Amino acid sequence: MRAMILDKPGTALRAVELPTPEPGPGQVRIAVEACGVCRTDLHLVDGELPDPVLQMIPGHEIVGRVEALGAGVAGLAAGQRVGVPWLGWTCGRCPHCSGGHENLCDGARFTGYQINGGYAEYCTVPEGHAT
Repeated sequence: MRAMILDKPGTALRAVELPTPEPGPGQVRIAVEACGVCRTDLHLVDGELPDPVLQMIPGHEIVGRVEALGAGVAGLAAGQRVGVPWLGWTCGRCPHCSGGHENLCDGARFTGYQINGGYAEYCTVPEGHAT
């Protein structure tokens, strides 16, 4: 797949060819139709966010269609249009997650910062983080 990656903060994104990601258990692969540019993406590229995972595919304002389902996915269907937000993964077990406040999860990971994002033809996300 075609993707834009950030090798190092303070440098330009670089166009690359990468293998199309396969969804793991509980994940879906999304064919990206559009991905916005948010100021947070620019903070990442400019080196203003601490400890980014590198090489990273930025982009967290993703809209696309579910293309493939990982094992155990039951709430989404192939062809379904979904959006993917900044909050890309939560533990599901901490008091915040159990209380319906996943945005406060201490173990949260974020799309386009710690999890590859939407500046690519495809991305994989947990089923519960594609709505």
